[in-house]
Amino acid sequence: MTKAYEEIIDFIAAGSQPQAVANFKPSEEVRERVTNLIAREKIIGLNSEESSELERYLQLEHIMRLAKARA
Repeated sequence: MTKAYEEIIDFIAAGSQPQAVANFKPSEEVRERVTNLIAREKIIGLNSEESSELERYLQLEHIMRLAKARA
């Protein structure tokens, strides 16, 4: 399974035009994975690997928001 944050890393690494950055949305699979991690974190907690995965995704999401604001 691809980690949720890897999709954003691949997008950034591929190079993009400002409009592509502004239009970027994670795939449905990634959105579901992140939603699941957040829900599980609140209900039962996450193991260290899942917690790290979620934290990395949230950091990259923040970076993408900043990039979109500049695009």
